[in-house]
Amino acid sequence: MRCKPLLSGLAGLMMATALASTAAADGFVHELKFGILAHDVPDLWSGFSIESDPVAINVEALLSPSVMFLGGTIRPAIGGSIATGGGTSTAYIDARWTIEAPSGVFFSLGLGAAVHNGQTELDDLDKKALGTRLLFHIPAEMGFRFDNHNSVSVYFEHHSNANTSDINEGLDRLGVRYGYRF
Repeated sequence: MRCKPLLSGLAGLMMATALASTAAADGFVHELKFGILAHDVPDLWSGFSIESDPVAINVEALLSPSVMFLGGTIRPAIGGSIATGGGTSTAYIDARWTIEAPSGVFFSLGLGAAVHNGQTELDDLDKKALGTRLLFHIPAEMGFRFDNHNSVSVYFEHHSNANTSDINEGLDRLGVRYGYRF
C-alpha cells in the first residue's frame, strides 16, 4: 500500500511535466525544476513531532512574467512537493526573487501560499498538526547554473501558518533540484 502514493505522485509529476513542456513551448514557462527532498527535516525552522516519510518529490515551474528588483528578478512560481510515504503533500504558488552572478552561482528567496493534504488538528501522532489548510510557503535556494539551460541547487522549503492558529507545528523539507531553463 505504501507504493500507491508514490505511483500517484509519479503520475502527477509526469502530467505536470507534459503540461509545463507545452506551456514552455508557448513561452509562458521560464524554467522547470525537479528534485528529491528530505521530508520533514528536524531541527531546522520547524520542530515538534516529525512525520516519518523519508522523501518528497518536488516539481516546480517558474513562469516567464518578471520584474527587476534589487539586482535580481521576481517571477511567479507554481509547484508542489509530494510525500512518497503517505505524509503531508503540498501545492504552492509564490513570488520568487532570484539573483544570479556572472559565475553561474544563484540565490533565490520566495514567499507564497500553500495548501496541504495533512491534518490540521493533532489527530494522528504520525502526522503533523498544521493548524490551517492554507499555509505560508517560504522557499530558499542556492545553486549553480552550468550554461543557459542547466542548473543544480540545494533547496529548502518551510510551511507554516505563522501562528495564526493555536496549532502550528510547521513542516520543513531540504534537498537537491535540477533545473532546466527554456
